[in-house]
Amino acid sequence: MSLAQPTTRGRTRIGFGLGGRARRAEALAGYILATPALVVFVIFMFIPIAMTFWYSLHRYSGFGRMRWLGLDNYKNILQDDTFWKAVVNTVLYTAITVPIGIACGLGAALLLNRVMPGRALFRALFYVPVVISGVASGIIFLRLFDPIIGIVNQLLGTVGLPTVNWQGSGTAALISVVIVTTWQGIGFGMVVYLAGLQGIPGELYEAGLVDGAVRWNRFRYITWPLLRPTTFFLLIYSVIGSFQVFDVVYVLTRGGPGTSTTFLVQYAYDQGFNQRRQGYAAAIGVILYVIVLAFTLVQWRVQRGGEER
Repeated sequence: MSLAQPTTRGRTRIGFGLGGRARRAEALAGYILATPALVVFVIFMFIPIAMTFWYSLHRYSGFGRMRWLGLDNYKNILQDDTFWKAVVNTVLYTAITVPIGIACGLGAALLLNRVMPGRALFRALFYVPVVISGVASGIIFLRLFDPIIGIVNQLLGTVGLPTVNWQGSGTAALISVVIVTTWQGIGFGMVVYLAGLQGIPGELYEAGLVDGAVRWNRFRYITWPLLRPTTFFLLIYSVIGSFQVFDVVYVLTRGGPGTSTTFLVQYAYDQGFNQRRQGYAAAIGVILYVIVLAFTLVQWRVQRGGEER
């Protein structure tokens, strides 16, 4: 007994030592594997964000030396009527496009999740606008919405409706931007919702049929609750994308007429590259970043609270 006890204690110490070294080796391997991603994040995310904040505290034209202004750029932004107009336009655009895009994506997914002839072809057709660049889409619809030779006005005239000056009217210009960007985003929402629908167990629908649930009740009590995480992801993704809309607006309306389609990113671009006020543009970018981050955090807390309940 006296000989066995030291042997057991020695083995225990050896086992703990090996376990500690194994855990350290495993942690080191994890850090090594994560290093490339961390390097990419630091170079392409953290450093640009930090530089943007640094530029926002200066007066800088892109050439020469920077002049320290402190918070003057932010004070000037709060007194800038065009900036507030851009905020209103961006919020209005987001409030219109996000619900429409999510609803259209869900509708397309429900339709193309069924067994039907040519389903793969229709899925591809819905997804094609996603892979077309925003500049190309803007050029295409710029021709379609042309007030004189555009196909859209010709179709309106054919059915007896008045033609629309798409680039000359503020409301019409905003509608044209909404149409183009919604057309671009339906395919992405469809693919995400299709993934969510195919992850729902079929046994739940079979149980609903046994209980006599009609199609609407099956959607209301089975499909929609199980698609809430998917909808939450699309909501956050769509809001962030709508606050960052630029290429289609720049090609289609250039922010006009007047400031009717001037959005935050387009206004920051104009200040930074046309007016050569890059410090001012950087301050707008910082404000936009804070707005999007705050919205994301609020939505995340709401979603988390709903899941806990």
